[in-house]
Amino acid sequence: MSTIKRIFQLAAVFIFLIFGCKSTGTISGDVALVEIPAIIPAPTEANWGSGQFIIPENNTICYNSGAKISAEWLQHLLQAAKINSEVTSGDTCGNWNIILDSSLQDLGEEGYALSITNTGVSLKSATETGLFYGIQTLRQFMPAGVENASAEKVPALRNVEIKDSPKYSWRGSMVDMARSFFGIDYLKRHVDRMALYKLNRLHLHLTDDQGWRIEIKSKPKLTEIGGKSAVKDGNSGFITQEEYIELQDYALARNIVIIPEVDMPGHVYAALVSYPELNCAENSNINPKKATPPDLYSGYEVGWSRFCLEDEKTYDFVSEIVGELAKITKGPWIHLGGDEIEDPRYEEFVVKADSIVRHYGKTSIGWEEVTKAEVDGSLISQNWNGKTKSIVDVKIIESICSNFYLDHANFPGQENTLNWCKPDGVSIKNVYDFKTNNPNVIGVEAPVWTEHVTNDAMMDDRFWPRLAAVAEIGWSQDSNRNFEDFITRLKKHENRLRNMGIRFHPSPEIDWVTKSKVMVDPGNVYAGFEVKN
Repeated sequence: MSTIKRIFQLAAVFIFLIFGCKSTGTISGDVALVEIPAIIPAPTEANWGSGQFIIPENNTICYNSGAKISAEWLQHLLQAAKINSEVTSGDTCGNWNIILDSSLQDLGEEGYALSITNTGVSLKSATETGLFYGIQTLRQFMPAGVENASAEKVPALRNVEIKDSPKYSWRGSMVDMARSFFGIDYLKRHVDRMALYKLNRLHLHLTDDQGWRIEIKSKPKLTEIGGKSAVKDGNSGFITQEEYIELQDYALARNIVIIPEVDMPGHVYAALVSYPELNCAENSNINPKKATPPDLYSGYEVGWSRFCLEDEKTYDFVSEIVGELAKITKGPWIHLGGDEIEDPRYEEFVVKADSIVRHYGKTSIGWEEVTKAEVDGSLISQNWNGKTKSIVDVKIIESICSNFYLDHANFPGQENTLNWCKPDGVSIKNVYDFKTNNPNVIGVEAPVWTEHVTNDAMMDDRFWPRLAAVAEIGWSQDSNRNFEDFITRLKKHENRLRNMGIRFHPSPEIDWVTKSKVMVDPGNVYAGFEVKN
């Protein structure tokens, strides 16, 4: 054999060994470098590498003591991404390592550290909540098809070192179920969507003039009568206590706490028509008389009904309702409402109602007007217009209507939207531009009131994609926020939103690929998923 021929043969063998062999996860020559994923909310720190972890045919998820549930969440995600994996216990014994480490106190209650190198993935946190959020970040590394089981196998993950924790502890949305009813199926879908974007509070507005939506077994007429009404063209109905508990468990598994609101002392006609004895003589507490018992109410106007505050039996009723609600509420908060009412006994009522809530072991939340009264310092004020002159120093949830009332139009003139707070609507940029330096602020929450929102598609349109902006300003530090960068990342979530079945509004700030709202086999990778204890 000639020397030249021998050289060519050796060269051929060398090329085959370098480029022809199956990758083991440490050589990336046979897989194109994957792009940096569009993560929402933006992480606190993210240092992206130029390499990648090539995912092998078989994988091991290794979890240490206390992290078993997190390992199951991760394995379910990998299965959806067509990544074969087995789960085992130990310390860093796999190429996917889930580590619960109580010493990582600098990450806080919800923070996590995620490391992706050429050899594998390491996720660490001081809490199971932090591990869960790290997995939601990994979920955004995966193609949108993981949401509805249409994903092709994931070849690789980009190298990165992420250290992440939220700006605010309260990152929420509110569904008004009182004017038009939304049932547990939609609420579960909403919870699944919230979890992806690290939102952690779901406020349910359960009672108002137009309807009473939560079963109170000691006062059955509240749902037998008050549950039958709704706003014009809206849906009536209510959730049972068993459904309420089921929804809370579903949400808590996804690190979301449900906050029930029973609005009082105004916005109470559904209660007054159910139990007319709560009214003052000649219904003097109803003014103007938009409706009087036994007629139900389906109008839009508010601020005309109130409890009979001069009658002591009103407080017996409030105590009975709050006490029963407290027993079935797993979170620490009960929302008392308290907005849009003028009455000489208003401040007296608020102080007593707050005391009742604390008596039953819960913390009160109220719309900002409640801070006109000498309430307990533990109460949380939910600001919606910022005009109330508070006489107490309390923690604050920001829901300023010009930034967060998502029942307002996505664009000027959108049909079936309100405009009383901001006539040209609340754009996604209006949401994203919110900032505050108030040290009492514990977070942000975006409500959707349902005077004109009467079906699932309309609710989706109001929440999304603006709720993704709420998630980012609730989680990400101001220094990490940039609107142009956000909408660039959000555009890359289009298929994910679509695959999750969200009929989102195609915000004009974003150059969406398609404006179609038709969904094909919508899903959610964690819809209905239950971890094994």
